[in-house]
Amino acid sequence: MPRRPKKPCRYPGCPNLTDELYCPEHAKLARGQYNKYERSPDVNKKYGRAWKRIRDRYVKAHPLCEMCLKEGRLTPVEEVHHIRPISQGGTHAESNLMSLCQSCHTKIHHELGDR
Repeated sequence: MPRRPKKPCRYPGCPNLTDELYCPEHAKLARGQYNKYERSPDVNKKYGRAWKRIRDRYVKAHPLCEMCLKEGRLTPVEEVHHIRPISQGGTHAESNLMSLCQSCHTKIHHELGDR
């Protein structure tokens, strides 16, 4: 099957062609700029090492997407969703978490209108 043609790197002035948004040379730089200028400065306080441990524990206890499971599909979990967002006073408590596949997670955020 033929592949899609490569696109120019989005980094200003870069002549490289790539399959992604940025060439490997500029991907790390672009990610750093995003983290520095566009991402919330307190994100590491919200989602630090403790969150990773909580998330891993929750995924181990709930290995399948909870929304797909209600519809009779067995889909492995890819995201752990906060029912009430941290920014709106939610916590990392198990009662506020939901294991979802990427598709269901995107669907929920699209319905909420925040992505």
